[in-house]
Amino acid sequence: MTFKNKVIYQIYPKSYLDTTGNGIGDIQGIISKLDYLADLGIDMIWLNPIYPSPQRDNGYDISDYTAIDPVFGTMTDFDRLIAAAKQRGIDVMLDMVLNHVSIEHEWFQKALAGDTYYQDFFFIQDTPTDWVSKFGGNAWAPFGDTGKYYLHLFDITQADLNWRNEHVRQALFEVVNFWREKGVYGFRFDVINLIGKDTLLKSNPVNEGKAEYTDKPLTHDYLHMLNRATFGQDEASITVGEMSSTTIDNCILYSQPNRHELSMAFNFHHLKVDYADGQKWTKSPFDFQALRTLFHSWGQQMSDGHGWNALFWNNHDQPRAINRFIDYKNFRIKGATMLAASIHLSRGTPYIYMGEEIGMIDPDFKDMSDYVDVESKNAYQNLLESGLSHEQAFEIIQIKSRDNSRTPMQWDNTANAGFSTGQPWLATGNHQEINVENDKDGEIYSFYKQLIALRKSDELIAEGSYQAAYQDSDMIYGFIRKFGDRKLLVLNNFSNQVVNFDIVTEFKNSEILINNYSDYTENSLYPYQAIAFLTINRFDD
Repeated sequence: MTFKNKVIYQIYPKSYLDTTGNGIGDIQGIISKLDYLADLGIDMIWLNPIYPSPQRDNGYDISDYTAIDPVFGTMTDFDRLIAAAKQRGIDVMLDMVLNHVSIEHEWFQKALAGDTYYQDFFFIQDTPTDWVSKFGGNAWAPFGDTGKYYLHLFDITQADLNWRNEHVRQALFEVVNFWREKGVYGFRFDVINLIGKDTLLKSNPVNEGKAEYTDKPLTHDYLHMLNRATFGQDEASITVGEMSSTTIDNCILYSQPNRHELSMAFNFHHLKVDYADGQKWTKSPFDFQALRTLFHSWGQQMSDGHGWNALFWNNHDQPRAINRFIDYKNFRIKGATMLAASIHLSRGTPYIYMGEEIGMIDPDFKDMSDYVDVESKNAYQNLLESGLSHEQAFEIIQIKSRDNSRTPMQWDNTANAGFSTGQPWLATGNHQEINVENDKDGEIYSFYKQLIALRKSDELIAEGSYQAAYQDSDMIYGFIRKFGDRKLLVLNNFSNQVVNFDIVTEFKNSEILINNYSDYTENSLYPYQAIAFLTINRFDD
């Protein structure tokens, strides 16, 4: 089983479908929609964490690695999900958070109680470094009343695990194997490039200390060990590493098949092209040239180095891409299909985030009380303190909040979008106009099905190389895929205007493989048009 012709669908369980009326999505809700996912054609569903958790960080603060949080259901429910999904040719990918655990986890509690065996599971030292937590403030917190400090690169309730300790590695390998034995063949490893920390953790004022713990050479050794001890034993396994502040060179190494580390790597650089001066909580139009350069750099270099990208526009931590990159009020449908083509026809494994396939957009919340996300609430206060007015600060929250993508899945136009009979944990958005019942037979959903089917049936799309094209065009993102004697030219117009171009000579008189418009005007792209030209090169040089 190769992963290169697969498409993965991300489900945020809390917001997919609630079957109990408590306003929170659950495993039974996912099971009830498997036929919908099978019709779409996806191969694997990735679930955000469903383990017991204090929920200080959206479930990424795990207190028990081998149980199901009762809010989502039971282990029996999970077993039924695995079985029902397999009947439909769908596998399950679980989120593995192996860099840190909740301080409520048994390991940390035993360490806090004085058990030296478990104290060595964590980074505990007399003097903290100057590292900055990803959530702000110093990355060290007092370890009880011992006078020592423990490392938490994320929330203060998430203690980093010491992978240098072989007992830690073995315990985590057992976690992965627990889920493998249940029939799980997909694993998404959260911030996995941060696990290779040095023996001596030292201060470094440059870039908040990131160089001291990011993409360290030891990380590759640990991933190879993890591979060999767990998922590497399964030919059908698909693994992806979420890479924080990573580099192309490292992602090539993480995903090169002969290194036996991971199948592919996530990077997020392309989703920061609308950050003014690199700052998230700002209002700025996206920089198309920067976006295209990033896609070309990663596409070309990963192709040349035999690495593999995970391709995506949306996830649970990002506002909806349609709002960010498209004139969605005028071109939502064409813009949605163009965005889909730009990654599904590229080299890498495409990920679809729930609702993307029907063109869901950000909710039009009217007040800060509509938001639940702690990061958004903190950012709002910080923006006010920086001198912005309520209107200015709220406008930024509206376009950048993580809650934009976490609103309930929009199944129909009834109360609560068909998500729950109770009060949803987060308000719904614009489900009267955009919902599965209305849009399942619509243009966006149909186009996604076409793209998924092409990847399954055509090795050129699944495995072809990547070559940048049209790098001088103002608004065209273009690339060439090649496999054997076949080549595909993919053109994506990121503009709400008609864009003219001269087609590459070898693609004149070529076949149109797919087009998100019903017609094509020679050497001209309609607003947000995505089109792919197929040619056979009989005399390949």
